[in-house]
Amino acid sequence: MNMLSPPGMLVHYLRAFLGTRVAALRENEDRGASAVELAVITAVLVGLAVAILLIIVTFANKQGAAITGTTVPTTGAGAGGN
Repeated sequence: MNMLSPPGMLVHYLRAFLGTRVAALRENEDRGASAVELAVITAVLVGLAVAILLIIVTFANKQGAAITGTTVPTTGAGAGGN
């Protein structure tokens, strides 16, 4: 494969680009710590959202059972109301 052809140039470009990105990431060692903290915070927020959802669903099911267990009073006038 000719290294000056477009596919060869693309490989060299990608290799150089990724090399500079990896070098920049290796210089900044604290960068991974913020990602871990963000992941932990996100997991806690997702857990809280699931807990709130479960509370709402439980409340709605109880209220639904209470509604279906009641009887609606009817008037003696009939369907038209007159």
